[in-house]
Amino acid sequence: MANTKDNKLSLIGSISLGTGVMIGAGIFVLMGQIAELVGDLFPIAFIAGAVVVGFSSYSYVKFSNAFPSSGGVVKFLSKAYGPGTTTGVFSLLMYVSMVVSESLVAGTFGAYTLRLFPDNFAVYASVLGIILLVTAYIINILGNKVIGATGTFTAIIKVGGIAVLAIAGLIVSGFADISGKYIPQNTDALPQGFAFMAALALAILAYKGFTTITNQGGDIENPHKNLGKSIILSILICTLIYVALALAVAGGLSIPEIIKAKDYALAAAAKPIFGDWGSWITIALAIVATFSGVVASVFSASRLLGMLSSMKQVPSLKKMGNIKNPALIFTVALAILLTLLFDLTRIASIGAIFYLVMDIAIHWGLFPHLKKEVKFQPIIPLIAIVLDIAVLFAFLYLKYISDPLVLIVAAIGIILIIIAERLFMFSHTDDEGNMPMEMETMG
Repeated sequence: MANTKDNKLSLIGSISLGTGVMIGAGIFVLMGQIAELVGDLFPIAFIAGAVVVGFSSYSYVKFSNAFPSSGGVVKFLSKAYGPGTTTGVFSLLMYVSMVVSESLVAGTFGAYTLRLFPDNFAVYASVLGIILLVTAYIINILGNKVIGATGTFTAIIKVGGIAVLAIAGLIVSGFADISGKYIPQNTDALPQGFAFMAALALAILAYKGFTTITNQGGDIENPHKNLGKSIILSILICTLIYVALALAVAGGLSIPEIIKAKDYALAAAAKPIFGDWGSWITIALAIVATFSGVVASVFSASRLLGMLSSMKQVPSLKKMGNIKNPALIFTVALAILLTLLFDLTRIASIGAIFYLVMDIAIHWGLFPHLKKEVKFQPIIPLIAIVLDIAVLFAFLYLKYISDPLVLIVAAIGIILIIIAERLFMFSHTDDEGNMPMEMETMG
């Protein structure tokens, strides 16, 4: 149902929602993973990641201003490539990357919550993550009002709390010395700076929540202008908070200490700066951020899968008997499976690969069919493509050296998505070669 004018999101409201998604649970675990690759350069990695995301955001801004819609990224892909296999494959990559994020956030919830218990309980992190995912399923079943109330309340707490933690930590610890001399393990064969380029894949993952702002097209005032402004301002706000937080962590812990505590780096860094109470507050913030992040992500991902089903880009979910909200069940089940099978480092790596591939498709989508419909400077999305490819190649090569299982899992996932989507397209093509799509759901 369309919103009335009085119920439309303001620009400030849109930015609040956007930063609430972006400044979420991922930052609690990605900080340690990036430090493991670049040492004390990890604050700079967040700045460099913001630069790459800045170029990437240009395409999303142009798409959003031209085609504001609650369909967001899926609408952009369908406009660029038309209904069919290409749109379906890249849309599913977006969907799977969202489910991977759920799994990452759920695992982070377990890692931080267990800091309240003795170390021998650490093996139960995945169990706690699964409990959180089941809880998120129950909350989503209860309806949009419960989800909205939960999201608004927790967004204020986590964004405000993380910002205060970053600023206070920076004031107390001061600016850390940055030498850039750290060499990651198993990377002797890498050229200079290669690990830094690879680490940007994880830094980009910390910002990828800005893509959810594109889904506000049907709910925001003056969408042709405000969507783009909201994306840009949300990225700037997140960059300031991330860099301040990274500098505070670097001032509180040595690089070996950050790497040792990479799954709960912020809590570990808060203790020497603020004492036990600082660590407890950080853990509480992490629990709030992960809880709200999983609830919101489960909602968004299941909505995306439902939308793809109604567009006939994936099999109809209405044919699953009396099962209520099968898209929600499938989404949570897939996230639980990932949480059981992989640790946080591998989950983040798989998510980064899927997201970068989809991101490249978005940028290239401006060129084939939309030159006359969308006004844009071709050089900017081309730069975004080059940067994405460079980061993706560096990250893939790093994983080839250090953890090839990530590449195998990612490759199998992409191949299965392509095969399944292609077979599905053949299955509902009529005798004349037409594939009827229900694109009216994308308005």
